[in-house]
Amino acid sequence: MKKMITVMAVLSISAFVYADEINVDFDGKNEISISEMTVNKIANLEIEILEADSLNKKNKAYKEWTIMVFVNAKNNLEKYGLKDVNEMEMVGSCEKVSIVVELGRMDGFDSSDGDWVGTRRYLVQKDNNTKAITSPVVQDLGKVDMGDWKQLVDFGAWAKKNYPAKKYMLIVWNHGSGWEKHIKSIVDKGLSYDDETHNHFTTSQLGMALNQIGKIDVYGSDACLMQMASVDYEIKDNITYIVGSEETEPGDGYTYNTMLEPIVSNPAITPYEAAKVLVDAYSNHYQELSVAYTQSFVRTSAFPKFLTLMNDWVYAVIMAGDKIIVRIAVSNTQKYTMRDNKDLYHFVSLVGEKTVNADVKKKGEVLMNYIKRSVVGYNRWSSSSGGWWGPDDYSNSHGIAVYLPGYLYSENYDELKWAKDSNWDDLIKWYTE
Repeated sequence: MKKMITVMAVLSISAFVYADEINVDFDGKNEISISEMTVNKIANLEIEILEADSLNKKNKAYKEWTIMVFVNAKNNLEKYGLKDVNEMEMVGSCEKVSIVVELGRMDGFDSSDGDWVGTRRYLVQKDNNTKAITSPVVQDLGKVDMGDWKQLVDFGAWAKKNYPAKKYMLIVWNHGSGWEKHIKSIVDKGLSYDDETHNHFTTSQLGMALNQIGKIDVYGSDACLMQMASVDYEIKDNITYIVGSEETEPGDGYTYNTMLEPIVSNPAITPYEAAKVLVDAYSNHYQELSVAYTQSFVRTSAFPKFLTLMNDWVYAVIMAGDKIIVRIAVSNTQKYTMRDNKDLYHFVSLVGEKTVNADVKKKGEVLMNYIKRSVVGYNRWSSSSGGWWGPDDYSNSHGIAVYLPGYLYSENYDELKWAKDSNWDDLIKWYTE
């Protein structure tokens, strides 16, 4: 009955729309003849309306969120990968939220939960067993290279096709090094290290993968040292919010039960609120344990103006010739485990405190204000009295780090979009001459 009404409505509307193509005889016979072209247009319009109606019905079936977690546990983090999937099962998928996982394992690290090897995809379901993964295996992929960026693309495409949603979150879980610069034989730049294949994603490859996956509302790196301007700029396209840490993360990484529960309990939660949930769940957990941490999210929409303000400031610094001031600031800026990773806001503030150049001061203040109010959407940190090398003080962490080497510039940095589009590489080359 509804289809008949739809067709009649289409015919009525179309007769009106295409009235100029209808020949009406007013000699008393009241004959109406419709051209073949008009009939075809009416038929095409009917198809378009029916297709739109079908799409609307399909969209109503979409869930609010699909949360995708790429867990490359093919290394010494394997036990934490199993633990984190069990944390996800403490919450599980629901009617409006799908939680899907790709989990990879290999021989030689952890033998629990059946000691299986290979890569499996799960639709995470709630259970009360924190020692074993009981969610259904949707796909068993066998042995795959989880250090290959194309595997991440395949996972993202599969998840979107099979679990469509209005909003998407993607988390990449593994070791991370932000943009490590010169100790290439030990740790290269990137993340998702597969010890079986000895492969990993470079920063550029991560950007290519995320671009191919398409729209992501919230992206998180459950990995060390990834909240860097050079990394964020590489992956910013198609992403609304990027969550990460300026510093290393403990092996336990995210606490998935406390992270997922607010989203599953309130599927209508916005991407902004979901990004904040990720930061708070992580921060609250480690604060309770008295473990130092950093965690923040940035807005990708702020990057065009951020780039302009950054370039203006760098140009002013170089023109002022404040090379000694810059070198001293580099040495004193808030640093992290990778010593060339330093907090951007703190660096700009230290240069501004010492320079006598009015242009450098003014442009530095504008840049810092924009970082604080627009680029970084939310930032949390905590210090502790003891860490690997003594007390950890992160009080000058403002949410986004940059590459600031003390002496040597790595030409590999030139490969990144950030180096190509910004003057940051010019600044480093200038003060390290």
